[in-house]
Amino acid sequence: MIEVGQALAGPLAGVLLADMGADVIKIEKPDGGDDARIWGPPFAADGVTSLYFHSQNRNKRSVVLDLKLPEDIAALNKLCESADILIQNLRPGVVDEIGIGPEAMLARHPRLIYCSIWAFGYEGPLRMKPGFDPLLQAYGGMMSVTGRPEDPPTFCGASINDKATGMFCTIGALAALRMRDKTGKGCLVDTSLFDSAVHWVEGSVNNYLASGAVSKRHGTGSPVIVPYQTFDTADHPLCLAPGNDRLWARCAAVLGRPDWATDPRFTKSAARVANKTELLPAIAAILKQQPRAHWLAAMDKAGVPCAPVNDIAEVATSEQFAASKLVQQLPSRPGEADGPKVVGLPITFDRVRPRSARPSPNLGEHTAEVLGR
Repeated sequence: MIEVGQALAGPLAGVLLADMGADVIKIEKPDGGDDARIWGPPFAADGVTSLYFHSQNRNKRSVVLDLKLPEDIAALNKLCESADILIQNLRPGVVDEIGIGPEAMLARHPRLIYCSIWAFGYEGPLRMKPGFDPLLQAYGGMMSVTGRPEDPPTFCGASINDKATGMFCTIGALAALRMRDKTGKGCLVDTSLFDSAVHWVEGSVNNYLASGAVSKRHGTGSPVIVPYQTFDTADHPLCLAPGNDRLWARCAAVLGRPDWATDPRFTKSAARVANKTELLPAIAAILKQQPRAHWLAAMDKAGVPCAPVNDIAEVATSEQFAASKLVQQLPSRPGEADGPKVVGLPITFDRVRPRSARPSPNLGEHTAEVLGR
């Protein structure tokens, strides 16, 4: 597989395929390579390479090519003669300018699965605009429905559009490979951060298309389920999510208000939503009377879905995190005692999580090996 990309969406698609067994050749520009190499802190033991880069580029080989040079375009085409998949997330228009756009490459390599990752997609007035995750969170409507009603539109802390687009790209590439098994022909797969952003807010978009209603920010709560949000307790916050009337009745009993389960204002889900301005403050007042551990134990015993609101340290030191075996230590490089620890592939096969056979590559580390230079 050939990866001509940088930052997150393209490299994420590449690392997913690499961890699942693909031989991924990462094409990098000669002047610094992937921009993500310097995104930090934190940095690896060398004090230079970003841990972010290690996480998204483990298990790959790095080849330096200057795609402005005809001889390096020829070298890329040579690699594509035996490659199954090419993934690119270069600035819109660049691949066509340098002669490696999908039409040219599929004409030359008809069995190739050519995957393009766009900011806004291959059609429309914004097709040539570049984009980063926060821009698409803004443009795609996500910020408008994230946060508390009294606060300004809020950015989600994770780069969810980049990551979703990388995953959709991988899904599309694998589906295209299965189709090639039947037809013998390659395929063009297009994904975009904009499509991913709209996918995340599809419920709000569908609601607007059906009713004309514009979704508002609901803080940690849900516009269609009540209660379904975080609450403060006497010490630490928790998230409470009794998602149906049966679970709500159990929750009301734990809160010491079993009458709420038969109160016409709160018995049914739609009624609780209609009367949430009365119900939610009452729940909040009760939860503040006891520490979080008390409520978690009581809700768990009653079978009511709930969870502590953990910070990253609490997640990373939890028993469940350890049991998941999500963290892997990458192979060390010469002179290193140990490779960096990173979160691995969120998939297991026959209950085994794939491990990286290679560390993330130094810039151009495999150019001679791959190209014979």
